[in-house]
Formats: sequence, structure tokens, C-alpha cells
Amino acid sequence: MGKTSPRQIPLPPVSQHLREFAGRRDAWLILGRNLIPVVGIYAFGWSAALAVFNYWFDGLTALAAIVAAMVPRAMRETNKPATALGGRIKLVLSGFLTWLFLVGIVGVPYWIVLIPLNGILLSDELLTEILQSPGLWVTFGVLAVGHFWKAFHVGYGTMPENDLKQRARWDLYLLILRAMAMFMMAAHGLAFILVPLMALLLTYLEVWPERALGAVFGDPAKLWEYDPEEGKTRKRKLP
Repeated sequence: MGKTSPRQIPLPPVSQHLREFAGRRDAWLILGRNLIPVVGIYAFGWSAALAVFNYWFDGLTALAAIVAAMVPRAMRETNKPATALGGRIKLVLSGFLTWLFLVGIVGVPYWIVLIPLNGILLSDELLTEILQSPGLWVTFGVLAVGHFWKAFHVGYGTMPENDLKQRARWDLYLLILRAMAMFMMAAHGLAFILVPLMALLLTYLEVWPERALGAVFGDPAKLWEYDPEEGKTRKRKLP
């Protein structure tokens, strides 16, 4: 069984993107939805800091939800079934700590982005705005619950192993790309136009997710074959 490094797939030219975009009605709808915060900031005086925080919180909670949906399966496969109450409590506590640890590790790009964006995401003004608005609590709460509901209904716990790797890596890698983009925009002094750029990025990730993944991680249809611990790609055995 040979092993080769995953080969990145170059993006098509801009002209091809534009032609495809112009011919897809759903692409225009996606762009319009993602431009709502931009219009709100520049036309109606919405808080730019709140919009940036929303992007950050949305991505982090989506990532945390996916990890949470996969932890029960990992616990079942690595631990003996617990029958006593004490054993079940210990298993739940162990699963919760495992979830926290994995979110801390997998979510590193979201923690790193706090460095260049600390003036926005950790500002006293934003904290005051959130604390004094119960409506925002409800909004962010609904957003988080929605991500967890979706993650637990995808079926991570029952998928065949290779399907699980493919789906989980597809979803997680897109969220990691999102955080990396926020970091690069802010680190290069583009924080002042971060919201419009994020709107365009999110549109691209929704319209052409396979291209974004292919440009960074290699063939998006074979993400399940890549072993990040070895930095290798496991090829299928020929019949």
C-alpha cells in the first residue's frame, strides 16, 4: 500500500468563477445573504465589532458542535459500557473533558485570531453591548443551539468510518479555513474591511467549497484518506 503526499488543486481563473457565478441563481442568493451585515454597517450604522464577533462566534460554535457530535462515538469505541451510576457519571465527565480538550486543540485558529483582533473582539464596548442586550443573548443562543442540533442530526455517530472521516474533515476544514482567513485579514491590516471580505469569503466557501478545500488540502473527495498524524495519504488497495 503506497503512500504519497496530498497534492493541492489549483483554483480556476477568475473569469471562470465569474461565468459560473453569473449563471447560478443560488450563488446570487448566497451573496445577498452574506452581504446583509455589510449593508447594515455601512448603510444603517450597525456595530462593526458585533458583526466581526458574530463571524468568530458562529465559526467557533459550529466547530464545537461537530466535535461534540463525534465525542460520544469516540467514547463508545474506547471505553467499556458503564452500568453503574458512578460509572456513567464518570463517563459523561470524561466525555465533557475530552470535548473541551479537542475544542481547544482543533479550535486553535479561532484562539489565534483573537491576537490581531483583540481590539475588536475583546473591547469593553463590545462586551457592554452584548451584556446590555438580552436580544443578543437570544440571538447567539439560537445560533449555537442550531449548530449543535444540526451536528447531532448529521449522523456522525452511525456513519461508516471512512464516511465519518470524509464528512467530519470536510466540515471542520472549511471552518478552519474561515478562521485562518480572519487571522490573515486582520494581521495584514485589513481589519477595517474585515466584514466585507468575510462576506465574500463565506460566499466562496458556500458556492465552491470543494475548490477551497482542494486548493489547501488536496482532492476534496479523498479527505478521508489523508492521515494528518503521518502527513501521508493512504491509497486504496487495487482489487
